[in-house]
Amino acid sequence: MSDVAAPVPADRVAAVRRFNRFHTRLVGALNEGLLNSDFSLAQARILYEVHNARSGEAVSAAALARDLSMDPGYISRLIAGLEKQGLLERAPAPDNARRLILSLTSKGRAAADGLEAASAAEVSGLLQKLSDGEQHRLVGAMQRVLCLLEAQDDSATFVLRDPEPGDLGWVVHRQAALYAREYGFDWTFEAMIAEIVAQFARDFDPQRERCWIADRDGQIVGSVFVVRQDAATAKLRMLYVEPSARGLGLGRRLVDECIRFAGARGYRRMVLWTNDVLHAARRIYQATGFELEEEEPHRSFGRDLVGQIWSRAL
Repeated sequence: MSDVAAPVPADRVAAVRRFNRFHTRLVGALNEGLLNSDFSLAQARILYEVHNARSGEAVSAAALARDLSMDPGYISRLIAGLEKQGLLERAPAPDNARRLILSLTSKGRAAADGLEAASAAEVSGLLQKLSDGEQHRLVGAMQRVLCLLEAQDDSATFVLRDPEPGDLGWVVHRQAALYAREYGFDWTFEAMIAEIVAQFARDFDPQRERCWIADRDGQIVGSVFVVRQDAATAKLRMLYVEPSARGLGLGRRLVDECIRFAGARGYRRMVLWTNDVLHAARRIYQATGFELEEEEPHRSFGRDLVGQIWSRAL
């Protein structure tokens, strides 16, 4: 196999360039001053990086040049300009006097706070033009871009959110269709999960119950429910993940959310009911601390199955 990368089609290159032009215009990168300030985009980014450095982390000109992929000479000129304005100052590092560490002056912190507030307000204004669902799709698409271009874990592209109108019906439809195709369950399974969802919506207790919808690029790719069984016991119900999203850690993430929620709401125990043929789900339950409590053969959904009850302490 050749190590030479195949040429990228010209239309894809043009599409990325078109998006880049749109984005630079959207964020005002072409203006002399960013966010109606006296700072260029590069100056504002330096103020941001120094202001938002992790606690205990020392920021140097060399580190900024490396992390921002900027020319060291250009970085030095920018820093000198910010120093001249009384926004930045440099001091020798405690462990190496030849290495100069950057910090903001009180004037610099005020400027950085102002830029941060202006940026947040600008983005909020953009998002307010979109519906809640459109905002979710936009955020999911942005996370997908980051994942692809920075080689991040693809599971980072999932957004877990509360259900919106239409979502619960979709979850019933998809889980019934998938289980019919993958496990041979008949239409009586759909009737059962429809009853579970209807009871959840009808008797919903927001303090002790929750549903998570997993969203990727505006598409539902999974869900799970936590419901109250009794004062001390939460029940995990209807975990499902779309085939396109499997193998990426989403199922484990959904179960972990259930466990955290139940523990935070005062439950002491969590239980679930499943069937022995759901091998992938059972592996997730075992990995998250559930243990098989009992099992019993039964005839349901047009199949001979072995029902299982799993539980774990919280």
